Amino acid sequence: MTVRLDLPRETGSVPAVRRLLRCALSVLRVDRASGEDLEIAVTEACANVIRHATGAETFEVTLDVGDDRCAIDVLDSGPGFDPESVTAAPPGAGSEHGRGLFLIKALSENVRMHSVPREGSLIHFEKSFA
Repeated sequence: MTVRLDLPRETGSVPAVRRLLRCALSVLRVDRASGEDLEIAVTEACANVIRHATGAETFEVTLDVGDDRCAIDVLDSGPGFDPESVTAAPPGAGSEHGRGLFLIKALSENVRMHSVPREGSLIHFEKSFA
């Protein structure tokens, strides 16, 4: 099942994405731990768009859920970022920000980030199910 959502760049969009993902994973009887990992990862990806994609009014989330894996794309038209600089060093223990991309990488597989200055960013990640 593939679902593409065009969402307003506002905090209320995040719970909607989480609920839809949870329902899709439930229908396919995906194990709870994998589902929770994906929920955290998609939350972080969406929160990054809301926090950093200034100038973008909307963003897109694509959920591609199958029996043995889930792939998620989060796309925005914000100012972009340098993927290498934001993942070069882990955030400090006392830091309240900067953990999103590290969590996405820790909780999912095949993480890819593509960003073009003043054109937007794409974060892609997957999770295989046992």
